[in-house]
Amino acid sequence: MKLRDIVIEKAIIPDLQSTTRDDVIAEMIDALVDAGSIVTANRDAYIKSVVRREKRGSTGFGRGVAVPHIKDASINAMHVAIGISQEGIDFNALDRMPVHSIFLLLSPEDKPEDHLDAMEAIFTNLQQDTFRRFLHQARSVDDVLTLLQEADEQATAR
Repeated sequence: MKLRDIVIEKAIIPDLQSTTRDDVIAEMIDALVDAGSIVTANRDAYIKSVVRREKRGSTGFGRGVAVPHIKDASINAMHVAIGISQEGIDFNALDRMPVHSIFLLLSPEDKPEDHLDAMEAIFTNLQQDTFRRFLHQARSVDDVLTLLQEADEQATAR
């Protein structure tokens, strides 16, 4: 699965304004709403679901990254938003360090294999020091899109 196929371009936020985990989740879901990927009527329910998922166990995996995610019956297609925080967000990460790069994944409940494929594509890249560094340094949507395109090309070459 290619990142460019699942990341919603209009839901890339190169400079998150929120400073708390829950506010970041809301800001990223709002970006998906504004992009027309999800309907406004489901906004609050998705925020609650993602926050509830975070309270069960943090998706802050360390090294400055987090991948909050949910599966829901009302979601028709995979939606990924990306947010970058220069200041860093307390996501209760495993290494207790602030999170700077967040991939928010909303998946259809009836397609668990697609959810796993998306998680694999995201994690494969986030495990790479170079990818994480360039993502953290990205200052524009175009910077992020270029990085995603290069990552997809490298994955295809493997």
